[in-house]
Amino acid sequence: MKKMILLTVLVAMISTVSFGNKVVAKGQSFSALGDYKIEITDNPVLMKGEDCQAYKISYANSPMEVTVVVCKDRKCKRFVVLSDKLSVQYVCNTQYFGVERLDKSYEQYGYKTSDSALNKAEYFHQKVLGPGHQNEIEAAQLIASNFPFLLVTETSMTAGR
Repeated sequence: MKKMILLTVLVAMISTVSFGNKVVAKGQSFSALGDYKIEITDNPVLMKGEDCQAYKISYANSPMEVTVVVCKDRKCKRFVVLSDKLSVQYVCNTQYFGVERLDKSYEQYGYKTSDSALNKAEYFHQKVLGPGHQNEIEAAQLIASNFPFLLVTETSMTAGR
């Protein structure tokens, strides 16, 4: 009987670990979208012919999910942020880490920064968020906490209580 209980507990633990989401970070966004959770995706995303690592960001008060695709450039990394509402990129170089509009090269894949969904004042505030050469998790946390402020506020973005 002891072996059966031990085996059941062992199977339950293994299935929980293998089917659980791979949460790499959690935090507060200090926005109407609420706390964020960052999960690493299992499969790489094909972006501009290269396999790139991707992260999913979800918010406590919103059904909106944000995908952050990390593409390596010659000098640093490019973090392409894709959502239903707005798509932008955060770039880092030797001097800074900050937001930019998507390059024209992403238009052929159907991604473009929409002026109607972009809060322009906040966009200029986020041009420099910190020093360059952020690691991927730290950069994803900066993106998760700052990206909601780039969105033009709509009541449909948050859940009502």
